[in-house]
This record gives sequence, structure tokens and C-alpha cells, in this order.
Amino acid sequence: MATQQKILLLDDDQDFLDLYKEMLSQHLSCLPEVRTASSGSRALSLLESEGFTLMIVDLNMPKMDGLQVLSIARRKYPQLKVVVLTGIRDDQFRTRAYAMGVDQYWIKPESDQEMGLFMESIESLLSREAQGGFRGVQSKSLVDIIQLECLSQSSSVLKITNGMVEGKIWIQNGEVIDAEAAGITAEPAFQRILSWKTGSFEIFPADPLRARAIFTSYQGLLLNTAQAIDEAAADVPGEGGPTGEAPVAERLNNQMLLTEVSQMHGVEFLLIMGKDKKAEDYWGLENPKPIANWVRQTVENFRDLGERLQVGEMQQIAGTGPHRKMTLAFSGHSNLCVGFQSTATAEQIRETMRTIVTKWAS
Repeated sequence: MATQQKILLLDDDQDFLDLYKEMLSQHLSCLPEVRTASSGSRALSLLESEGFTLMIVDLNMPKMDGLQVLSIARRKYPQLKVVVLTGIRDDQFRTRAYAMGVDQYWIKPESDQEMGLFMESIESLLSREAQGGFRGVQSKSLVDIIQLECLSQSSSVLKITNGMVEGKIWIQNGEVIDAEAAGITAEPAFQRILSWKTGSFEIFPADPLRARAIFTSYQGLLLNTAQAIDEAAADVPGEGGPTGEAPVAERLNNQMLLTEVSQMHGVEFLLIMGKDKKAEDYWGLENPKPIANWVRQTVENFRDLGERLQVGEMQQIAGTGPHRKMTLAFSGHSNLCVGFQSTATAEQIRETMRTIVTKWAS
């Protein structure tokens, strides 16, 4: 039986602690045990006496602030995953936190969509295999950071260390403009960095004087890199993921789609089902299994109906209910289910689905 994961939540606002304790303990699929602390000293005491998988910490606290707690925790508990969840919008605090080795840095959500993204990121972090290895393509940490930097239109320099080798990625106003590693620059250097299987990264302030050498969008860069990694693995016997695991490019494409869809107006959830008819990736769902079962049965029923009527291959299914509207789309052996708010019009759904399917299939 798997050991229940434990989360330590540190904040000096008791109402915040009560709300997030309930949300994290009840709405994550692993149903973690959540402990709370309202001071840095109490948090360190709990870390000393109990084993935690993840600590979520605010920065702005009296007496001992979040950065002090982080400094001690990273030194004494190197395997502890750490997420900053704060109301401080300050690039210096953010840079310092990442330089100390935090896994994610979040501004406290102010909307349901932002809350959904935060919960999804925590779910992903907890489900990550507890192995050493590269905080990058394999674990998605480095990819996550690049996406967050670009989506927030930030400017920064990522420094990635792989043993004795160092690499840098320059981001300016949400676009990757250059990379450098092992004597190469631009897109080849970017691909080289994301191919490393071990390492760590730090975030530094932007370098506005750096000339642009990469003109591909960050989405294109990530997908090109993932495809290059897949092709390299295919050429090496014994390389690649476990049997049945989707290629890096496909998993990354799904991840990027979820990130973009989560920001679309009127979309409540998205579920991607792979070739094995299981929920492969999802956003906005506390438990994807009931929807996945419904999708599986609905697809089978409509395909049987299509064969009997001899009307050709099914493209999309749209349904309307009292609480939401749902649309199914298909690409090869994969299925996509999108839930919309009940107020969404047919035209809005058609336009949004056209955008989603185009991104999904590309």
C-alpha cells in the first residue's frame, strides 16, 4: 500500500490556512494529509518531527519570513519539494526563491482559473516520481518554468547546470531569445540543455542587452526539442520511456494544450484520453474517472451508430445539459472532451473547439 503523501502549509493567515487545507486534502486525487503552521518556527518544528513530501510557504510573515524558512528547509531537507504561494509581486523575491531551489513560485490565485492551474500544478508535483535526475523534460520542472516565464510575459535568464557543464536561456518579454551551452548558441543550444537528464537551474534578472538569436515561439521551441528527443531515443536501442508511454513530444503537447485551454473564457474542464482509453491528461476535474468512463461509453455508442447508419467517420459530438455543455473530438486513437459553461453559445463553442482542436492536432 502506498504511503499517504503529506503537505505542510505555512501562512500567518488562519482563514487562508483553513481554506487551502480543505481544498488540498479533498480535491487532489492522492488525498494527501495536510498539516498547517502559522509561523516559521512551528513549520520547522513540524518538519523536524514528521516526514513531509511538500511544503507550501508564504513569504511575507512576521518574525521569521518565508525566505528564512526556505533557507533552513532546503539545507536540512533536500528531498522536500517546496512551492512558494504568496501575494508578493516582486521579481527580486521570485529570483531569490528560485535560486534557493524552490520547485514552483505562485502568486496567490485571484480567479477560479488561476486556482485550477495551481491545483493542477500541485497534483503534477506530487505525482512526480521521487527520483534524482534532471529537473527538466523528464520531470517537467524546467519546461514548467519556461512556460510560466513566457506566459507571464517575464524577462529573465535561466542558468542550468549539468555536472561541470553550464547552459543559459535568455527570456525577454515572454519570448525565448537565445540560449548557450557547450560552445553552441541559439536553438541547438536550447535543445542541448533540455536533453540533459540531470542538473539544476537558477533564475536571474533579465539581460536587456542580449541580442535575439532565436525567433521561433517558445511553444515551437519546446515541441521541436521534444520531437528531437523522441527521435534520438528511437535511434538508440533500449532508450525511451516504459512500454506504452506516450512520446515526450506528445506528452509535452498535451501539457501545453492544458495550460492554454485553462485560460480560455467559458471552458470549465478538459480531458485527453490516450490510446489505452485511460485519462492521460486533464484540467479542471477533481476526479477524471467518471468523465473518462462516460467518454469511453459515448464514443463506443456513437461509433456503433455511425457504422449502422453508414455515415462515415465521426468527427465531433456536442451535448447540452442543465449545468454545462460538453464536446468530444477525435484524432487518431485519442479522444478529447471539453466542458463549457452552460451559458456558452453554440457559436462560442464552435469557435473555441476549432482553436483547441487545431492546437491539439498540430
